[in-house]
Amino acid sequence: MHHPPDNYLLGALPPEVLRRLIPDLEYVDLPLGTVLYESGDVLLHVYFPVDCIVSLLYVLADGFSAEIAVVGNDGLIGSALFMGGDTTPNRAIVHCAGHAYRVLGERVRAEFLRNGGLRDLFLRYTQALITQMAQTAVCNRHHSLDQQLCRWLLLSLDQLSSNQLNMTQDLIASMLGVRREGVTEAAGKLQRLGVIHYQRGHITVLDRPKLELLCCECYRVVKKETERLMQ
Repeated sequence: MHHPPDNYLLGALPPEVLRRLIPDLEYVDLPLGTVLYESGDVLLHVYFPVDCIVSLLYVLADGFSAEIAVVGNDGLIGSALFMGGDTTPNRAIVHCAGHAYRVLGERVRAEFLRNGGLRDLFLRYTQALITQMAQTAVCNRHHSLDQQLCRWLLLSLDQLSSNQLNMTQDLIASMLGVRREGVTEAAGKLQRLGVIHYQRGHITVLDRPKLELLCCECYRVVKKETERLMQ
């Protein structure tokens, strides 16, 4: 079992704030594909991932979707609860199974209003998340699918302690908002270059430095801004 400080935001809280929150934190298992909330749902909980990755997706009326951000152990799910709204137009779905701590949104909102340390930390994280969303939009519009896949793999790896991802090509295609055939071709190129090994839903990154070289600038922009805000 993990501990609350295994999530960066919880670990960075002032000690007295974390002590107040710990009795209300619930350790939950989040299998692959778990939907934490749908578009327009009233949010009830804030989730703090510890070893899972959650995708934030926009879903169109025709059912097609595209990922706008990934959240792992460096962040939280449910920022709308302390940013002035109880709903959000996106969907949150687990794309890498694991665990998280969750707490009632009302409890987080009360601490947000009460404690300046928590408020400043969560606002800085929200700014970093907005940067990731904006850069993802630019990347999806102007960069190749090969580059988008590299960015997505790097952002996902940053949330994990290993170089392996359990992810089908169908799910990756859904995250990127593209056809499965495009993901198959892009992943095949990376495999032929010796950057990754892909087999039956298991992706192993063999050469991360080369993966970063093949990626567009979007990954570095997001990483630099996140580090600046969350140092």
